[in-house]
Amino acid sequence: MNKAELTNAVAEKTGQTKKISDEIISAVFDVIADSLASGDKVQLVGFGSFEVKHREARVGRNPKTRESISIPASKSPVFKPGKALKESVNK
Repeated sequence: MNKAELTNAVAEKTGQTKKISDEIISAVFDVIADSLASGDKVQLVGFGSFEVKHREARVGRNPKTRESISIPASKSPVFKPGKALKESVNK
């Protein structure tokens, strides 16, 4: 499902227009992204949680040349599904 399909499904389920549904979905995504960027964790009970994980700097290898390369530290957003979401998928 892509964003357009999600917008259509939300519009059908809520009885709102596609334009309003798209604005709401975009706003939710923006709020989640802004919260993660500021270092906050976003928890949606029954659905899951979004958080930022820090990856330490490490040494890797270029598989083609076998040369050692330095991989810098980075931050990466992660999603952990909640119990209810896991159970609904595993039916």
